[in-house]
Amino acid sequence: MHKSLLNLQEIKKEIYLKKKSETQKVNIIAVSKTFSMEHIMPLIKNGHSHFGENKVQEAHLKWTNVLENNKDFKLHMLGKLQTNKVKQAVKIFDYIHSLDSFKLAKKILLEQKKINKKLKLFIQLNIDNEDQKSGIAINELKDFHECLVHEMKMNIIGLMCIPSIHSNRKIIYNKMNVLKEKFGLNELSMGMSSDYIEAIEFGSTFVRIGSKIFGKRD
Repeated sequence: MHKSLLNLQEIKKEIYLKKKSETQKVNIIAVSKTFSMEHIMPLIKNGHSHFGENKVQEAHLKWTNVLENNKDFKLHMLGKLQTNKVKQAVKIFDYIHSLDSFKLAKKILLEQKKINKKLKLFIQLNIDNEDQKSGIAINELKDFHECLVHEMKMNIIGLMCIPSIHSNRKIIYNKMNVLKEKFGLNELSMGMSSDYIEAIEFGSTFVRIGSKIFGKRD
């Protein structure tokens, strides 16, 4: 059995044992950025359907042909999305996790309408108020969310965050869960290879796991 598939199966077992209830749904996004189809194909052949990329051009080159032949795959845009890449991103991705500005929202909305497609969108929060990090500040979330949902009619399904390496994960993830409930959202995109179990304990429904499945990147 291929190493990446073996790793994924071990992660699934661990998640099953750590879930708060049988009904808690956790989607594993296999973060395949920088990895070739040689690494990804064993997961595809085993029926895994959620994959994540950070760059639009890389995703386009790797996934276009695969997606045309496999309609069940769900491709997630996880990295920062530049507005000049939105047209191509809307065509290939099903989910965008990094919606962080009105400018980006307007561009996504425009490109969606052109091809009659409605992506599933996460608002990215700058949960630790870091100057160098993308995301909406917590005190701006209410107005941002209301405008996107009620005025622009966008399909906002949840919240996403990338915590600081210095932050207390339990405090951060609990805060995210509280905000999700406050705004009546269903999904949370949080938790990576190093902390996905903690994220699941606080209600994460999408965990973004790369190195623990595919190994270290070059």
